[in-house]
Amino acid sequence: MEFLTKLKNFILSKHFVKHLGLVILAYIVIVGGTVLMLDSVTNHGQKIEVPSLFGKNVKNIKGIIEESGLQYEILDSIYAPNKPEGTILSQDPRPTDSTDVFVKEGRIIRLRVSKRSRLVEMPSLIDKSQRFAESVLKNRGLKYTIVFETTREADGAVLNQKYKGSAIKEGTRIPIGSTVQLVVGKNQAGEPVQIPDLACLTINEVKSRLAELSSITIFESYSGCNNAEDSLNARVMSQTPEFIDGVLSPAGSTITILLQKNGCTD
Repeated sequence: MEFLTKLKNFILSKHFVKHLGLVILAYIVIVGGTVLMLDSVTNHGQKIEVPSLFGKNVKNIKGIIEESGLQYEILDSIYAPNKPEGTILSQDPRPTDSTDVFVKEGRIIRLRVSKRSRLVEMPSLIDKSQRFAESVLKNRGLKYTIVFETTREADGAVLNQKYKGSAIKEGTRIPIGSTVQLVVGKNQAGEPVQIPDLACLTINEVKSRLAELSSITIFESYSGCNNAEDSLNARVMSQTPEFIDGVLSPAGSTITILLQKNGCTD
């Protein structure tokens, strides 16, 4: 009984009432301040409509986004060759007029936009036949041009593959519809030619005579020539293979000639 009396007296004392009041006041300040701060930070009560961006070009939505107080980011680009580059295909969140969902200031709208090019990996076509290489490029949606390069080997095979003027490695990703240049080997063999009669010609006359026969090469040697002037004035004394009217030699043949100082003089 005495304990209860003391407890009652303590509760009713000014000291207890004072401290109890301070605790309640602190609680009100802390809780109230927290609620006010949360309302401010979270924009409590704000209701902003999400605009419809479908079909618009991402280059033209800056004004719409700024006016609504929202933000946007592009999540992905989707291959859509039938739409202009940058056309908005989807948005998250979706427009308020179709969902009745409102957002708060600063909300980020995530977009997916169109692109008109899709990348494919460049295959390795080196040493493959021209026909095979053309088929592979067509199947991958790539275009091609053919450039022939003279070679004694690998006739009809791809010697190099280029994109925009530079060699392109296997696995490099390039847009569909790009043009790849194939360098294809072409054997030097061609139509047989008539070996001309070079007897008594100077070296300059020989080169002039052979100018139209690009597949023929010459190997020259000199006799009795002591300087450049002697070599220019020297004349052909013999040639191999010999000139035989009506007898043809394979394209790519080499003519060996012997030029001699003061040759072919009576």
